[in-house]
Amino acid sequence: MALLGTTDLDIYPLCLGGNVFGWTADREQSFAVLDAFAAAGGNLVDTADAYSAWVPGNSGGESETILGEWMAARGNRDTMYIATKVAKSPARPGLSAANIRAAVDDSLRRLRTDYIDLYYAHHDDTEVPLAETLGAFDELVRAGKVRYLGASQYTAPRLAEALAIADREGVARYRVVQPQYNLMDRTVYEGELADLCVREKLAVLPYYGLARGFLTGKYRPGDTDTANASPRADAARAYLDDRGLRVLTALDEIATTHNVPVATVALSWLRAQPAIAAPIASARTVDQLTPLLASATLTLTPTELNQLTTASHR
Repeated sequence: MALLGTTDLDIYPLCLGGNVFGWTADREQSFAVLDAFAAAGGNLVDTADAYSAWVPGNSGGESETILGEWMAARGNRDTMYIATKVAKSPARPGLSAANIRAAVDDSLRRLRTDYIDLYYAHHDDTEVPLAETLGAFDELVRAGKVRYLGASQYTAPRLAEALAIADREGVARYRVVQPQYNLMDRTVYEGELADLCVREKLAVLPYYGLARGFLTGKYRPGDTDTANASPRADAARAYLDDRGLRVLTALDEIATTHNVPVATVALSWLRAQPAIAAPIASARTVDQLTPLLASATLTLTPTELNQLTTASHR
């Protein structure tokens, strides 16, 4: 356990992604995964008001609803940290002050709680002045509805501008950043954004930690099994080029050395990178969760980290 950046949230070194709740995991499966995560010491769950609006018949908020029902059933709200987001819900799009005020109340109702531990701007909204968005978020913090703020999918220049505005105006600033980052997708985070996060002491919780499932090692050359394919299978197979094969080879070798699954090694590499507080990874079943949990206690050697970093260079 370690503090999440400059917050007082003492988190387990793996954040459970809630994007599958109400999508590939039904209520019963979601409860089982959440129970196993909490039993292992996990305490930070990431969701969003938009999850899972992309599923036919869903409208968004399904993940929050399941998570809220689980916490109510287990009576454990005080021991869990909940992160959710605003801006991408079809019903509550964007980061205007009015939308943020309405969206947070919707999320609180679905989550069956009166506060959110970490509230993200789900993406940058260039149609709304940063000062308006930050002012609305600050109101929520002052009202006790939100404890800390985060920014997802922001570029380094826009994030730096938002931090400068918050400091100048004396309003709550972003404390956590959520970029896409994993062994196969490194360009968004590494460089300018990583440097900014280190400099500003921003904690980073990267999403797609397993590259849509590719870094579990499930997808290999010649794999034609589509009968039980994940909805992300096509996106995962897109990584099967020379570089992807180099990464899998390195992961296989290190996983064998430690006698752990490939996914465990991939997340351990991610956790060792600058400013990373914990990777975000989701699991549809308890069996899928097990290797993710193992990453929280696996420490790779400098040689192993370098081997993976070198294999994944473009």
